[in-house]
Amino acid sequence: MTFKKKRAFHFGGASWLLLCAMADGALAQDAAPSSSTQLPEITVTAPSPIVRRRAVVPSRTPVRVARTAPGQNRQRAAEPQAAPVAAAPQQGVLPIVTDQFATVTVVPNEEIRRQGTAQLGDLLFSKPGITGSTFAPGAASRPIIRGLDVNRVGILENGTNAGGASDLGEDHFVPVDPLATNQVEVIRGPAAMRYGSTSIGGVVSATNNRIPDALPTCAAAPFQTYGLPAKAPLASVGPPSCVTVETRTAVNSVARGVDGGILIDAGGGNFAVHADAYGRKASDYSIPGYPYLFDQTRPVNGRQPNSAMQAAGASIGGSYIFDGGFIGAAITQNDTLYRIPGIDGADHQTRIDARQTKFTAKGEYRPDAAAIDAVRFWAGATNYKHDEIGLADPADLSSLGVRQSFTNKEQEGRVEVQMAPFNARFAAVTTAFGLQAGHQELTAPSPDDPTSPLNGLFDPNKNNRVAGYVFNEFKFSDSTKAQIAGRIEHVSLSGTTPAFIPELFDLNVDPAAIGPATPRNLNFTPKSVSVGLLQDLPWGLVASITAQYVERAPKPAELFSRGAHDATATFDIGNPNLGIETAKSIEIGLRRATGPLRFEATAYYTKFNGFIYRRLTGNTCEDVACVGPADPAFPLELNQAIYSQRDATFRGGEFQSQLDVGPLYGGIWGVENQFDVVRATFNDGTNVPRIPPVRVGGGLFWRDANWLTRINLLHAFAQNDTAPIGETPTAGYNLLKAEVSYKTKLDPSWFGAREMMVGLVGNNLLNENIRNSTSFNKDQVLLPGIGVRAFANLKF
Repeated sequence: MTFKKKRAFHFGGASWLLLCAMADGALAQDAAPSSSTQLPEITVTAPSPIVRRRAVVPSRTPVRVARTAPGQNRQRAAEPQAAPVAAAPQQGVLPIVTDQFATVTVVPNEEIRRQGTAQLGDLLFSKPGITGSTFAPGAASRPIIRGLDVNRVGILENGTNAGGASDLGEDHFVPVDPLATNQVEVIRGPAAMRYGSTSIGGVVSATNNRIPDALPTCAAAPFQTYGLPAKAPLASVGPPSCVTVETRTAVNSVARGVDGGILIDAGGGNFAVHADAYGRKASDYSIPGYPYLFDQTRPVNGRQPNSAMQAAGASIGGSYIFDGGFIGAAITQNDTLYRIPGIDGADHQTRIDARQTKFTAKGEYRPDAAAIDAVRFWAGATNYKHDEIGLADPADLSSLGVRQSFTNKEQEGRVEVQMAPFNARFAAVTTAFGLQAGHQELTAPSPDDPTSPLNGLFDPNKNNRVAGYVFNEFKFSDSTKAQIAGRIEHVSLSGTTPAFIPELFDLNVDPAAIGPATPRNLNFTPKSVSVGLLQDLPWGLVASITAQYVERAPKPAELFSRGAHDATATFDIGNPNLGIETAKSIEIGLRRATGPLRFEATAYYTKFNGFIYRRLTGNTCEDVACVGPADPAFPLELNQAIYSQRDATFRGGEFQSQLDVGPLYGGIWGVENQFDVVRATFNDGTNVPRIPPVRVGGGLFWRDANWLTRINLLHAFAQNDTAPIGETPTAGYNLLKAEVSYKTKLDPSWFGAREMMVGLVGNNLLNENIRNSTSFNKDQVLLPGIGVRAFANLKF
């Protein structure tokens, strides 16, 4: 492949469109047929009730039950037919979603297998516009989207809330393990309204096959007649019974860790079942330098003290698949025991022992009706508890015990009705209605001082919510679409909190320094609306613009907190007088998903009225007292953090691209790059705390039908835009990664496996000191140093 001499290769203005045209022409002509990037499109989970979006990403191709057309006689339910299996795209192709009104980030199955992280925040850490909290790297890391976290980022598994307590504290793990996950999508913009106003920053949606929505397929499975004559027509029998098994294993050097899992799918007739089990274990991970910025007296021996972890989980589920739909359920158990790094965590040997039992159900029915296209439902119930274990006295090893517990009992349900499109003359209109309801009970007791008015992080509280929403999509033509969506919900919160809590107090001196326990019953009715436009352009470009008005009710932790949170070393004080938070935002995007050049560029601006955040005051606290810097007892063990409300503005943008430059040794080589920035300030010009830095990165790749090799460098600039109190600047870093993987079909007669994927991944190959500016404990915790991970996946 050659470029003409006088054509400039740079990004911007008209030359960008010229490059698109060149890529479609010269590059496509030179590329070998076996390495073509004109890849089949595979349906992935839709983020809105209306659009089934497509992206060039690897995915399991399901076998769905065929549905008869209206007016035709249906065959009996045990007659599903196997759909043709499309060839999977080559691994390493950048997945770009072009038919959504806002940016959607997709992490396909093979990328999850290569990354091999234990937490969703770690998996998404380097994606444009996304990072992780990394409070306990490898054990507790929640995704952060465009500088927004916890109460503004929803986490789902198979369409229902993941549960747990990760939105109540950065030290809490997310009970969705990537080892048992097949795909992760980050949904922003109007589609996130489907899941609630607490997803204003976006939704991280993990999917797996724990509730099968289709029958499994077996490669070269023999046809079984179930006792019927061999020449019986296919329509007269069910599909052959089928069992597939997948194993996922890996080891890593940085934490001397090992993880493994097994997934089993089986089906026959109208029934499909799934079972999986996994486990992982890691020691304290290696670090390149000294972790504690402001205390140079502690031994560390090349590892981050108190950072070991172990986890295990299992699930079993099944579905009944019938003509026109399915209904299924699953039960899942997650158990994890992990330690909290940092000075306080290491001194007190702080660890979290967490357990979650979760029941989920979902279904879909597509009736033979002129008006209704589909009816879908999701339901879930979770019972979660974790104990925060540590030493009451660091000098007394016999004082090890439970310092605090968190419980979350939560139930939710959602049902949607998608109407069939109708012709409104000016456009084809598709409408979807949804109803959502949920109930949550939270507790956070501590056995240390049960009679104290500040015992535990908060008293028991309840959260009830019910909401309705509607999406209307207008298809003016094949190239122009618009969407109008709205949501209204009612939130009722009840709990008990002191009538008032001053910033400075000492209950040992004055037991009446804080107000008496006062019951609170709060009600909010947040309303949201969005509009969007999607326009196809020449050269495969798609442009989008969306505008949103979203209201969010405060969460229980923001309202009712009033005590020590040992694992985060903070003393949190809620504010029951908080009002609704309002966000007005606009986003524009330009994307290209097909051809040798694939990219997406997005810019956004969001104005918050009454932005709720946790403000460090500079005071320090212990269990029954808070003192200021002038007090002789200063500093105490915990940093005081008060939930406050101010107007704020967030603006920023993201860009990523991948260019297949040309053929090389039977494959394709190319370049990729990325960039993201978010700037967040209050109205007085001061900085919103804990915002990610500006990042830019790029690299080279080579791939063919079996191999993928990649080397990538991500540079994060220093973050000096810090809050005026309680936050320090964060140095920049260079994160160098490299990987090589091999995927191939196997002859099952050898040892039963029909497909194999193996590889090596190197992380932080420059062995740099990396601190995450979004983390509360960044001055005491380094991210892992240089490490190599080897993995192997087998499908039987």
